[in-house]
Amino acid sequence: MRKLALILLLLVSTNLWAQNRLSEYNQIGWYALFITPKISNKVSAHIEYQWRREAWIKNWQQSLPRVGINYKVNNNITLQAGYAWIFTYPYGNTTLAAIPKTFPEHRLYQQITVSRPVGKTNLSHRLRLEERWLGKYTNINSTKPDEWVYVNRIRYMPRLDIPFNKKLYAAAYDEILIGFGKKVGENIFDQNRMAFMLGYKWDKHIRTEAGYLNQTLQLGREINNKNLFQHNNGLVINTYLTL
Repeated sequence: MRKLALILLLLVSTNLWAQNRLSEYNQIGWYALFITPKISNKVSAHIEYQWRREAWIKNWQQSLPRVGINYKVNNNITLQAGYAWIFTYPYGNTTLAAIPKTFPEHRLYQQITVSRPVGKTNLSHRLRLEERWLGKYTNINSTKPDEWVYVNRIRYMPRLDIPFNKKLYAAAYDEILIGFGKKVGENIFDQNRMAFMLGYKWDKHIRTEAGYLNQTLQLGREINNKNLFQHNNGLVINTYLTL
């Protein structure tokens, strides 16, 4: 009887949870360039641009340039800190912001990446802390944000790289993003990103990887008293230049 009661309770809880959420599906394409100019044996710069599109490539989803500085503690540990300036566009059936306008974001971040070989593979762990200033509109006719909302976010991403030979490799990662702070809204769970890719090393300075990307994202506000989740699936292409 106890087992039956637990099963019934689980079914009821799952059903109530499903009834209290809405889902939306979009096709996306994320195309990124990462440049790492070496400054010294320990220090390098980080230059990045991500061109994120909705409907594969047709519409804007997000524009994300990021710059930073790397410090190589040793062969397995790298520290990074930097700044990003982001524009998020109104896309999909339900926009991320309540006012359907493109909104800006200023972001500072600090991260640590720990990597080590596991047999022939390489396993890395990246932990990132972000301080975010989000531009918020309260009027559709406003030409600049009516206020700036400060929130924090922490991100954790394990990544596995599997070499097939000197040129070809496979890679997979899963990153969870958790928001916190007084004005974080509904999305303490901000989003999750998962990717499976094939990569090719053109030479010791250039490599490209491409594959499948899944982004599950929760809006920071409710729609008709329900949480809304975006399930965005599509293509990811990354190019890395080490100078």
